[in-house]
Amino acid sequence: MAIWQKPISLELLTQGGLNSAVSRLGIEFTEVGDDFLRGRVPVDERTIQPFGLLHGGVSVVLAETLGSSGAYYSSPEGHGAVGLDINANHLRSARSGWVTGTARPVHRGRTIQVWQIDMVNEAGELTCVSRLTMSMLLPRK
Repeated sequence: MAIWQKPISLELLTQGGLNSAVSRLGIEFTEVGDDFLRGRVPVDERTIQPFGLLHGGVSVVLAETLGSSGAYYSSPEGHGAVGLDINANHLRSARSGWVTGTARPVHRGRTIQVWQIDMVNEAGELTCVSRLTMSMLLPRK
């Protein structure tokens, strides 16, 4: 059963990231499932740190992009979502190709949502795991 409460598509997600860090870092949304979002980031001159590895902060940007989009689109019309807390454990480096993240809800409450984002390299090896807590903004009365 789909969790989305607002219209959602790859086109809408892409449009939402235009002229922001999302598009400037080359982040792409690749799949909308019934209960997950998937996207990827290139490992290139925009996203590496001085030693040639994917910058850990870029992994966090990918995680927050996927998780916050998931929280927003799975909330009722008129509701918003803002990040409250994020953590990330960097497990393996990436030097080239793409890193793909999959965001799934752990908890979808009225005022708080928690999302788990797992990121893998092109070989399917886990590179980073992140947990994002979102504060849900209720409509103003």
